Amino acid sequence: MTLSEVVRIDGEAGDFTVTVKESPRYVDVDKCIACGACTEKCPKKVDSEYDAATGKRKAIYVKYAQAVPLKYQIDPDNCIRLKKPNACGLCIKACDAGAINHDDTEKMHEINVGAVVLASGFEAFDPKEAGVWGYGTNPNVITALQLERYLSASGPTEGHLVRPSDGKPAYKIAFLQCVGSRDENLCGNGYCSSVCCMYAVKEAVIAKDHVPGLQATVFYMDMRTHGKEFDLYLERARSESGVRFVRCRVNGVETDGVGGDCRLSYVNEDGRQIEEFFDVVVLSVGLQTPKHVLELAETAGIRMTADNFAASSDFAPVQASREGIFVCGAITGPKDIPQAVVEGSAAAAAVADLLAPARHSLTSEPTFPEEKDIAGEEPRIGVFVCHCGSNIAGVVDVKAVEEYAASLPDVVYVERNLFSCSQDTQDMIAKRIQEQNLNRIVIAACTPRTHEPLFRETLKAAGLNEYLVEMANIRNHNSWVHSLNPDAATAKARDLVRMAAAKVTFGSSLQPVSVPIHQKSLVIGGGVAGMTAALNLAEQGFSVHLVERSDHLGGNALLLKHTWAGEHIPTKVAKLVDQVVGNEKITLHTESRVTGVEGFVGNFRSKVTDKNGRVEVIEHGAGVIATGGVSFIPQEYGYNAIQRVVTSIQFDRLFDLKEKHVTGARRFVFIQCVGSREGEHMYCSKTCCTHSVQSAIELKKENPERNVYILYRDMRTYGQREALYKQARKLGVIFINYELHGKPKVVEEGGILSVEVWDHVLHRPLRIECDLVVLATAIRPADDASALGKLYKVPVDGHGFFQEAHAKLRPVDFSTDGMFVAGLAHYPKPVEESVAQALAASSRAATLLSKTSISLDAVKAAVNEDNCDGCALCVDVCPYGAITLADRGGEPGQLIRVNKAQCKGCGLCQGTCPKRGVAVAGFTMQQMSAQIQAALAA
Repeated sequence: MTLSEVVRIDGEAGDFTVTVKESPRYVDVDKCIACGACTEKCPKKVDSEYDAATGKRKAIYVKYAQAVPLKYQIDPDNCIRLKKPNACGLCIKACDAGAINHDDTEKMHEINVGAVVLASGFEAFDPKEAGVWGYGTNPNVITALQLERYLSASGPTEGHLVRPSDGKPAYKIAFLQCVGSRDENLCGNGYCSSVCCMYAVKEAVIAKDHVPGLQATVFYMDMRTHGKEFDLYLERARSESGVRFVRCRVNGVETDGVGGDCRLSYVNEDGRQIEEFFDVVVLSVGLQTPKHVLELAETAGIRMTADNFAASSDFAPVQASREGIFVCGAITGPKDIPQAVVEGSAAAAAVADLLAPARHSLTSEPTFPEEKDIAGEEPRIGVFVCHCGSNIAGVVDVKAVEEYAASLPDVVYVERNLFSCSQDTQDMIAKRIQEQNLNRIVIAACTPRTHEPLFRETLKAAGLNEYLVEMANIRNHNSWVHSLNPDAATAKARDLVRMAAAKVTFGSSLQPVSVPIHQKSLVIGGGVAGMTAALNLAEQGFSVHLVERSDHLGGNALLLKHTWAGEHIPTKVAKLVDQVVGNEKITLHTESRVTGVEGFVGNFRSKVTDKNGRVEVIEHGAGVIATGGVSFIPQEYGYNAIQRVVTSIQFDRLFDLKEKHVTGARRFVFIQCVGSREGEHMYCSKTCCTHSVQSAIELKKENPERNVYILYRDMRTYGQREALYKQARKLGVIFINYELHGKPKVVEEGGILSVEVWDHVLHRPLRIECDLVVLATAIRPADDASALGKLYKVPVDGHGFFQEAHAKLRPVDFSTDGMFVAGLAHYPKPVEESVAQALAASSRAATLLSKTSISLDAVKAAVNEDNCDGCALCVDVCPYGAITLADRGGEPGQLIRVNKAQCKGCGLCQGTCPKRGVAVAGFTMQQMSAQIQAALAA
């Protein structure tokens, strides 16, 4: 339901009544096919929200090209006819589908649900509110969102970076960080927005790619690129792309004349006053909770933090304060896309836990007529040519394409449609298939990436195999890119239709691959992430085998004291252990390891070996790898050589035990990034800054007279953790920045322990005498991560952490279907992020385990045994491990076997085979040859 808002939530967990107000769209979504004719005729132009006011939109519009649903809407505040009845109405005349309805009204809906998920997002800080950066007065001062639109090919300047004031190319740009973040004076947002540093680095690199010779400078306080592989990107931006980074906070922007250059005055790291001019200044605006989301929170009856984000426990990060209501994404705090996606899946897991007894109670499966057997039939091809309004017909002569298609071999029926994707046309195509006895279909329209699934469903509805359709993309590949040359576009459309018809002529009925599912799960690792995943799956009703290599549960969390928000970790972990041990659905395997694996998604067989060598084979449909990480053991800063140099984990224990080295000490030095962000370990361990700041606060609270120093490279107390950083400074903790080329030196002479470091404020070396040095050591991957990855055919990255399938779209999935990752095994992260990722992994696993079988796409590789000579070239190139060598069953030589459950149909094997011994269904050599010959026949 779009254009809708929740106005009331009544009831309790498991039985809510939600009242939703749906605002009028003034466009019938069942009739609108997003042709764009209405917006072309609309005379009213206003600032485009999607283009961040850098471009215009009409009063009837689609917010952006990928909108779901892809239907137009009318802006009631700007529509001429809605303001003055009987005026204008040009959109009504332009709409051949009759979708415009200016009499549309508001509707109220009551929905009965068992749970509610709030994923209401954020808004960008508006720099006009502060009035110090020149935004709104100097057109060459823009926000990062506006820069995104300028750099986009679909943006107002088609990807050209220009000065908004005069349209001239921009060759020198500056990024100002922390605009609307980490600043309670100008904006009231004391927290860090977490994402701004990384998006500024990305935009700077892209801008330099767009404009050769462009100079990009980022002015920052702390560079908080703490995500996975973010520091690698930062270093490449600095060393390869030439982005300049200046550590300082610029407080304002001045203008050199009307619409002129932007003048920045700042003090550099050497203490010198600098004045510098830039063509464009980009404000890296922060994230904040919109007013309507605060109203939604009040409606939902959930508690918010002082920073206006939803409050939750670190051990239940997606559970709001009201039972049955869950939260995810930016409503819980600023975060990037990968973490937001993780939390979305985590919220789904929490809901699935709550509603497990109701699973499948409202599920209905679509029904289709019996599929027609076309074996032995001569091809009878039907071609349907789409106008797509003016998108295609405005450039391509579709009537000429229709006439040409009718002349092609085996084509027995051709028809033009105004909009082939509309529901009435879908019904008509199904009817024509039956009336004309068609057994193969060509759709000449738009992209198969978005629309092929729709036409496959149409074929199924007509009783024809869904794979007997071929699409000719005469929009994206033709009318859109050749809009200025209609004759050439029409000729190309003929070529594309001819090629599609040639290929589909040799098409055959294909059947999806059905794979049965063992409705059990295996979780490897008994830390917080592993226990959370196991417990969630068990509470959803699935049997779980939990494998832990040590003799106890708890993992690294047993070494920690408090989360960043102050929750006592040992108490929470003890409760979690009790829940796991007491759950009858969980079988615990301690002092055990996975030593062998066979099978594929839904049908894994893992060998688990215990300390006595006893092997148990566990059959499971899905698995979660949560094997954790280990603390780096340093070889520098006098560790092991000097007794009073300890790691942060050791310090915690000494502090708890009231050991004399701590209780009697007055001077403490914490050194950050020990083993992180350098050399072969160019990554941030993410938890260390917060950990050290918490320890420093405890020391100062216990004895305010203590001298506590934190030597850091970038203080990465991201998100709402910034409050801890502020508290530490207020308590008198001294923060001294150091660079990698000037690392601190720890010296012990004559019983006096000291740390030598360059002071970036005083611009001279400092010698700090101290009683204890605490090293914030890196987190390394588990020792057996690589070996375990090879067993399950899942990859590790360059640092040894497990590599997800896609950082943003599949952040807990592996490329090997059925296997998922969570916690430190994936990358260093704090407790609440490990818990969220564990819930996300269990949610993804449950999507498999909740079914007795799954259907996989029929586009899979198959071996031609007559041609295969067992050379194994295809085995080497298959990225999914789906091809293996096997004996010929008593005959000499070998041949390949394809595991269709693992095959993705990518075609690398077919392209590599010199003997035509393997082919991908739907892309056989006969089909591809026919298509190529048709292309050459132009």
